[in-house]
Amino acid sequence: MRPNDFPGGVHPPENKHQSTEEPIGVIPLAEDLIVPLLQHTGATALPVVKLGEQVLKGQKIAEADGLISCPVHAPSSGKVIAIEPCAVPHPSGLLEDCIVIRTDGEDSWCALTPCEDHTQRSPVDLLEKIRDCGIAGMGGAGFPTAVKLDPHGGAEIDTLIINGTECEPYITADDMLMRERADEIIAGVEILAYILDQPERVLIGIEDNKPKAIRAMRRAVKGTRFDIVVFPTKYPSGGEKQLIQILTDREVPNKGLPANVGIVCQNVGTARAVYRAIRFGEPLISRVTTVVGKALAQQRNIEVPIGTPIQHILSYHGIHRGLMQKVIIGGPMMGYTIDDQRAPIVKTTNCLLVPSREELPPAPVAQACIRCGFCAEACPASLLPQQLYWYARADERDKLQAYNLFDCIECGACSYVCPSTIPLVQYYRAAKGAIRIAEAEKEKSDRARDRFEFRKLRLEKAEKEKEAKRESRRKAAEQARQQREQNPESSQAKASQQNTDVVAAALARVKSRQEDPKQLLARAQRARSSAESRVERLRNKLEAAAEIQRDSLAAQLKAAEVKLQDAQHKLTLAERRADRDTTRGPNKEETSAAERAIIRARATAGARAQMSDTDKLAADVEALRKRANKAQARLKKARDEGDANLGAFETALEKLQKKLEDKMHELQAVQDGEQ
Repeated sequence: MRPNDFPGGVHPPENKHQSTEEPIGVIPLAEDLIVPLLQHTGATALPVVKLGEQVLKGQKIAEADGLISCPVHAPSSGKVIAIEPCAVPHPSGLLEDCIVIRTDGEDSWCALTPCEDHTQRSPVDLLEKIRDCGIAGMGGAGFPTAVKLDPHGGAEIDTLIINGTECEPYITADDMLMRERADEIIAGVEILAYILDQPERVLIGIEDNKPKAIRAMRRAVKGTRFDIVVFPTKYPSGGEKQLIQILTDREVPNKGLPANVGIVCQNVGTARAVYRAIRFGEPLISRVTTVVGKALAQQRNIEVPIGTPIQHILSYHGIHRGLMQKVIIGGPMMGYTIDDQRAPIVKTTNCLLVPSREELPPAPVAQACIRCGFCAEACPASLLPQQLYWYARADERDKLQAYNLFDCIECGACSYVCPSTIPLVQYYRAAKGAIRIAEAEKEKSDRARDRFEFRKLRLEKAEKEKEAKRESRRKAAEQARQQREQNPESSQAKASQQNTDVVAAALARVKSRQEDPKQLLARAQRARSSAESRVERLRNKLEAAAEIQRDSLAAQLKAAEVKLQDAQHKLTLAERRADRDTTRGPNKEETSAAERAIIRARATAGARAQMSDTDKLAADVEALRKRANKAQARLKKARDEGDANLGAFETALEKLQKKLEDKMHELQAVQDGEQ
């Protein structure tokens, strides 16, 4: 097929021959492997191992936290010696949570589950296996592969693109992988096509500056329907949107995804990782990385375990500290400098560039923009870098988004051609970060406002309900008052009956809570036994204690002995009461009047102690009513007999009726408050 072209682009020196003279090599295992919990786009993985735990190579040590996340596995066998923030390869230079493994040198694998024929398993099962093995994109931002292979919204995928472009200068990891592992890459592509339900086209894009890789891949695709598409070298043809335009002439919409135009794009390294995961059950625990730069004695590609410290790698390639200018993760166009060489290799680390000062001189001081327009001509995303630069400096976020700042792929082509050497990409990255922070703060503020509005509505609703209940009670009271005025005798009798019912219910509740003497005895026995055990334990401790602890233990023992005496006293009273109830039987007259009075008084006091305020008021109302009835009977008798103390009887009855009325009003007020 005939490839297309994309706008803009530049042709920087390739510098790829230095690291392709040797085959992919290996280095000795590092003593400590520092495995970050965030090596991908999305949420940080959650640790599932503990400090001091022994782990095996390939064992899951952190699980994915949500859909956009990846699990993390042990790159080698050893012991977990730390779970803490460590230096990681990131432009911010901030620390991230990591699991540090002290390797045992045995490199012992955990149990794996290989699959000889992937067609015997469903695509859903294969996706789950890819997700469980922690496969993430190995050529860019590290987006979880399982999510990318399972497009949301039911998008119809008709084209699978495998990216073998590797357009960044110095980097040759994919080139060497295609030369030496072409069969594994194509086997991985077959699995990807099977998961995507065999799309119409499977295109493998490679730049024409990799003739050996092209020959190896063409040999590997014989007998398949896959197409190797070779196109002219131009930076940044390896960008996802640019490669799609080259191979299919389709343009991914603004803020859109390749799936929106029916395409899924994967890196050749990711395809090989998928094959290893399905065929052998191996999680992603190593990758091919380019180690290059004139400050090194040896330049080549190595397959290195994830988590290997960068300083360990550089020491085995003969780093010359005097010649070294800096250490760059990635290439000179899109890479970033790190200061702490203890940072480890992660899933997305495709290159370690250690240039000398002559090889990659420090950038000169930026000059004023001369509005030449070279940046706009070089931009592969057809943006206006000059306008973005001015808006970024002025912090005009609305205009930055209006000019599609987030379509910038940060390829560095604009900075490369700028005659004023303005670090344009740094301004764009900073502006993107500021916008993301502002949007996150706005989202947080919106959620807080929604919670406040919801609480306000909830309180208003509750207040309306209370007001409705109060209004209902007022209406009921008004109706009752009118009924009493119309028929005083009937209303008084009805109110008296309601109060009698309330009091009777309260007394029934009190009676139901009175404990049986056997239950009291059992409780007292348990309390005495517990107190005895505590005294015995403290005595044993006191005998064996050191001199410095004896005073404290002696005080505790004294307090425990006092509690034991109290428990013994309560047990004696409970035993007496139980004996009276069992020996008395039905002939309760044998108990003296004084004993019965004491028993009744204790029972009443115990029951009253367990009452609520409403029940206590109800009991008081009932007692006052009984006293008032007795006083009324005495008054009637005094009137009949012409007693000289008739006035005293009348005064006593009036006082009791007044107390009864007050107590009934108090009870009614408490009941209204509870409602």
